[in-house]
Amino acid sequence: MANLQFDLVSPERRLASVEASEVRIPGADGDMTAMADHAPTITTLRPGVLTVVHKGGSDEYVVSGGFAEITAASVSVLAEQALPKAEMTQEIYDQMIADARAAHGQAQETFKNEPGPVDDAAKLLSDMVAIGGHIGLTANN
Repeated sequence: MANLQFDLVSPERRLASVEASEVRIPGADGDMTAMADHAPTITTLRPGVLTVVHKGGSDEYVVSGGFAEITAASVSVLAEQALPKAEMTQEIYDQMIADARAAHGQAQETFKNEPGPVDDAAKLLSDMVAIGGHIGLTANN
């Protein structure tokens, strides 16, 4: 089976650089799986779990957004925020939820009678809450 180069970078650090057989990406328009010889694509990320399958097994990363560039031979992800799933704690998750709630509140305050930005912020918050269900953490109210 052909492989591709996978790189994951967040503002804080490079999280991964491995040869992978597939990368499952939480795309803004839906989940997608990139494999070798994938059509060139650039997609935005929604908050979710990104999974990288390689010869040593698979690794999961929690991402809060960003971009993925897919080519026939590589996948490069530039994440707004990313952590290995194993490093995600309730405290970190609570802060991510608090940030998303604050962004939603700010959008409601700033964009009165403009549903687009408010809806986008509400979707971000909803996606952040959904991550918790997937990784076994609970959003505190």
